[in-house]
Amino acid sequence: MRFVLYNIRYGTGGGKMRSPLSGYLRFTAGNLERISRFLHELNPDVAGLVEVDSGSYRTRKNNQAEQIANRLGHYHVYRSKYGEKSITRHIPVLRQQGNAFVVRDDGHKEVFHYFDRGVKRLVIELETEEVTFFLIHLALSSRMRHRQLGDLYELLQTVKKPYIVAGDFNALWGEQEIRLFQAATGLKNAHAANSPTFPSWKPKRHLDFILHTPSITVEHCWMPDVQFSDHLPIVCDFTVSSAD
Repeated sequence: MRFVLYNIRYGTGGGKMRSPLSGYLRFTAGNLERISRFLHELNPDVAGLVEVDSGSYRTRKNNQAEQIANRLGHYHVYRSKYGEKSITRHIPVLRQQGNAFVVRDDGHKEVFHYFDRGVKRLVIELETEEVTFFLIHLALSSRMRHRQLGDLYELLQTVKKPYIVAGDFNALWGEQEIRLFQAATGLKNAHAANSPTFPSWKPKRHLDFILHTPSITVEHCWMPDVQFSDHLPIVCDFTVSSAD
C-alpha cells in the first residue's frame, strides 16, 4: 500500500521565498496542476494533504482536494482545520483552508475530530479495510502542540486497527519534540533517516512525520526532491502484517 503525505501550501507554490507569506495569495491553477500530475505519477492508495484550499478566489472557487481526486480517479475527504466556533471560519480565504485525504477505494469511513485548544484543531480519521489513518496539522505554539499531542494520545487509545498518524507536526525541534508522544503510543517513525522536510529548497527542519504502529511494516520511505510547495512530500510503501 502506498501513502503520500504532502503539505501543499494551498497550491501557492514553493521554491526559495523572501518570506513565509511570499506568494501566499497568488492564483493556484498552474501549480496545482503540477502537484496533481506529480501525485498521479506516484499513484498512491491514500494521500494525506495538509493546507488545502476548498474554494477561495485563489482557486477560482474550486476545491483543490476534489480537483486532485478527479485527476487521480480517487475519492476525497475534506474539512476546515479551524474549530467549528472559530472566528477564523468567517474570514475570507482563511475560511476555505483545511486538510484532506484523497483515497483510491470507496470502502472507507471518515470521522472529523477537533482538539479543544489551538487555532488549527482538525484531526481527520480515515478508516480503510486494513488500516486507519489520522491526519493532523498541529499548532505553532510549542505549549499548544504538547497539549494537542496529549489529546491525540487519548483519541488513539480507542483505535482497534493498525494505524498511521501523519501530518505537519510543526515540530521545530524535529523528532526530539515528539519522543514522549512516540514512547507513550509505541509509534515508529516511517522515515528512518529522519531527514528535514522544510523548506523544500534547502531543508533544515523536520516538521512532517508519518508515524505507524508496529504491525505496519515499511517497505520503502522517501522524500522526492520537488518544490511545488515549501514542504517536501513523504512517500511511504508499507504492508500490514497483523492486528496490533
